[in-house]
Amino acid sequence: METAPKPGKDVPPKKDKLQTKRKKPRRYWEEETVPTTAGASPGPPRNKKNRELRPQRPKNAYILKKSRISKKPQVPKKPREWKNPESQRGLSGAQDPFPGPAPVPVEVVQKFCRIDKSRKLPHSKAKTRSRLEVAEAKEEETSIKAARSELLLAEEPGFLEGEDGEDTAKICQADIVEAVDIASAAKHFDLNLRQFGPYRLNYSRTGRHLAFGGRRGHVAALDWVTKKLMCEINVMEAVRDIRFLHSEALLAVAQNRWLHIYDNQGIELHCIRRCDRVTRLEFLPFHFLLATASETGFLTYLDVSVGKIVAALNARAGRLDVMSQNPYNAVIHLGHSNGTVSLWSPAMKEPLAKILCHRGGVRAVAVDSTGTYMATSGLDHQLKIFDLRGTYQPLSTRTLPHGAGHPAFSQRGLLVAGMGDVVNIWAGQGKASPPSLEQPYLTHRLSGPVHGLQFCPFEDVLGVGHTGGITSMLVPGAGEPNFDGLESNPYRSRKQRQEWEVKALLEKVPAELICLDPRALAEVDVISLEQGKKEQIERLGYDPQAKAPFQPKPKQKGRSSTASLVKRKRKVMDEEHRDKVRQSLQQQHHKEAKAKPTGARPSALDRFVR
Repeated sequence: METAPKPGKDVPPKKDKLQTKRKKPRRYWEEETVPTTAGASPGPPRNKKNRELRPQRPKNAYILKKSRISKKPQVPKKPREWKNPESQRGLSGAQDPFPGPAPVPVEVVQKFCRIDKSRKLPHSKAKTRSRLEVAEAKEEETSIKAARSELLLAEEPGFLEGEDGEDTAKICQADIVEAVDIASAAKHFDLNLRQFGPYRLNYSRTGRHLAFGGRRGHVAALDWVTKKLMCEINVMEAVRDIRFLHSEALLAVAQNRWLHIYDNQGIELHCIRRCDRVTRLEFLPFHFLLATASETGFLTYLDVSVGKIVAALNARAGRLDVMSQNPYNAVIHLGHSNGTVSLWSPAMKEPLAKILCHRGGVRAVAVDSTGTYMATSGLDHQLKIFDLRGTYQPLSTRTLPHGAGHPAFSQRGLLVAGMGDVVNIWAGQGKASPPSLEQPYLTHRLSGPVHGLQFCPFEDVLGVGHTGGITSMLVPGAGEPNFDGLESNPYRSRKQRQEWEVKALLEKVPAELICLDPRALAEVDVISLEQGKKEQIERLGYDPQAKAPFQPKPKQKGRSSTASLVKRKRKVMDEEHRDKVRQSLQQQHHKEAKAKPTGARPSALDRFVR
């Protein structure tokens, strides 16, 4: 016979009808009751400990309140144990054959290093040395990270190579356009604007926008990549030069009489009458300064962030129509009719330096992006490249049949110059080497004489302004392939541009810091420090920083007699004298070790040399 299974074994018992009813809500002061099944013994509550196992507590003991947030028991954290990374193995159980970070080449790290560890401060304090060591360690770590991130720069600079024995100067633009892809071929175009020429042009810092102005009053700005026109006006006055300001939203135009500021819609915002009869414009992006050269011989610096003239310097050299800036130190280079090039800063009323470059007048000046080389062309039909690293000597010279005008450097070190209606481009061995003037890299003939040349940033494009309009040439290897998205982003939106403007204004460099060597700003001016100290001593009559003489403290129980005080003073004086003698001997030995040749063999008589 089949028997019914007992409840509590294999088959779950049937639920009681009373238990299926809705549970009564429990108050926080009531204890929780757990319903028990029929036939099952009521066990201890779930969240309660057994009272029999709980130790008795005294009556006056303090009871901690339970937290309402977490009901989990507080487990003390175990201290972290140091694990050897070499002992760690992968998921497969195999040990890493190359433990630790990947090594970085020393040459790549040196390229990003900015601290010269060979120069050390003499007699520096322990606290100063520790700070310098921390700064050097951070700099080394930063340079290593920059060297590792260089692998992420996937773009490489372009180049142009001919076939066996073929001269690249004979390759025309039509051949280059046919060989490149469609996107690059669209960057080559011609704008036929013969009725308003000749033209001067300027690219924005991001390389996305182009502005040009004609001698007969035609001013226009456009996005030259998408060919979208931003604005086009006619000022009904001769335009001598045109420049973008810190962004593509503002435009400075040097008209026949005064300097005018326009926005990207062609609306005139300002008319600066203090800058009259301007011939050339240059904008210093990190200082927010607009430098103007005029026919009256004045070099004027205008701070566009506050709208004030910082300095107005008289060059005393007649008409100024040759001007260029050094992107490395923001020094303005002016060319004069007596064959000299003067270097100017708004902090000085006199030129920082004067270089005799040509036997005739200077036609044009250009400085490369590293601030190392300067190219000048003069009326003596010579094109010269000078070294600006303190020597100011010509590195190479080339005599051209018609002379050269409007030279310009690219980001990769290419040099371009116009000779009539012909554009010649010279290339060097690399970015840090000067261009070779022996053989041109590319040559192109235009429909009219050249009046303006500039390479587009971050693009292999050269913009040419001539009497017939505007021409965009393809020059492989001219632009930097990788850009900094936080500094010059060609694809930034309007919101990103506004945020960048606020950040750039906060980081604006004062005009007083413009000098020939920017690295000198981080050094101590010892001469000025000593001069100020002497003036302070003369004004006060004593040296406030001098060390006070030793005064022994009085002691008790008869130990402060006159003899003991004199003895303690003499002891301190003898110790100071010994320290001075020891330091002088160390300096003398150091000088002798430097003067002694390193390859000399030691002699037995060296022990008698003092």
